[in-house]
Amino acid sequence: MNRTRWLTQGGTLNYASAMATVGVIGAGAVGCYYGAMLARGGHDVRFLMRRDLAAVKAHGLDVRSHLGDFRLPGVAAFPSPEEVGPVDWLICSLKTTALDGARELLAPCVGPSTRIVALMNGLGIEDRLGEWFGRERIFGAMAFVCINRGEPGVVHHLAYGRLSIGNLLDDPAGNEALNALLLSGGLDVVVAPNLRYARWDKLSWNIPFNGLSVAGGGVGTQVIIDDPILRATAERAMREVAATGNADLAALGSPARLDGDEVVHRMFALTETMGDYRTSMAIDYVLGRPLEVEAILGEPSRRAAMLGIAAPAVNTLYALVRTADLRRRGIIPMIAEAAD
Repeated sequence: MNRTRWLTQGGTLNYASAMATVGVIGAGAVGCYYGAMLARGGHDVRFLMRRDLAAVKAHGLDVRSHLGDFRLPGVAAFPSPEEVGPVDWLICSLKTTALDGARELLAPCVGPSTRIVALMNGLGIEDRLGEWFGRERIFGAMAFVCINRGEPGVVHHLAYGRLSIGNLLDDPAGNEALNALLLSGGLDVVVAPNLRYARWDKLSWNIPFNGLSVAGGGVGTQVIIDDPILRATAERAMREVAATGNADLAALGSPARLDGDEVVHRMFALTETMGDYRTSMAIDYVLGRPLEVEAILGEPSRRAAMLGIAAPAVNTLYALVRTADLRRRGIIPMIAEAAD
């Protein structure tokens, strides 16, 4: 992607991203919102869409945001990745339950200089993409955002929106290029100390709140915040995630560390402003969809065991959510009613 340099009034050198072609594979609420922001910023954004395709082609993409509503009347939306074609930046915002089929969706959009951004939750995603397309072109972006899909063609952006970014090789120039692209779309961006740090930091919210929202039977975040037992469980899980993340960072040779006390304070403070937010995992659970159990809970649980870190709260959430997922989808049976 080309960049143009410009000077602020104070004489500081900054970067503004020149127009780029951007593909969005996985046009759910997250993919649609961040793609729409880049399109509004002047980039050529091409969405691979299924459910919303007809509505978006007819009426455009409608973003209802706490920062101000906007609508994109003309959206480049396509039913196949071949029609999206090769792009400068390819944003993969699929659910990790669809990761096994991601290679064939992404491949038609990958040209010689395409960079791929995994805008997804969980652990181990970039390594998988790197095996397929080369580690040098792989980035990760963790979205701290409250967002839901509405009717077809509508996204509800409820709060936040910051992206924490990094790349698989921890290359500063690569991070600078992605940062410039996202800033040009008016997005709030922070470059993480490294990609692994960014992943564990996001998991310190995803594991307790996604996990408990399903283990609790499909509850919102306010229930978890207000119930003393659930809140204490969430805190234990956060501290286990921080400890596992720090051991993982040490094994990577990184000096970056998560401060457990700071993580707990920040994650609860953020969540207390959300109202009774429905986590993506709780929504999928209630609707009977496959849950992102392995990427968000299973892989961190296994990583803790490999590193010798005690993580009983994380392990328990993994066991409960995995079972709930399998039961909800009819893969394992519920107990039968006792005969009279």
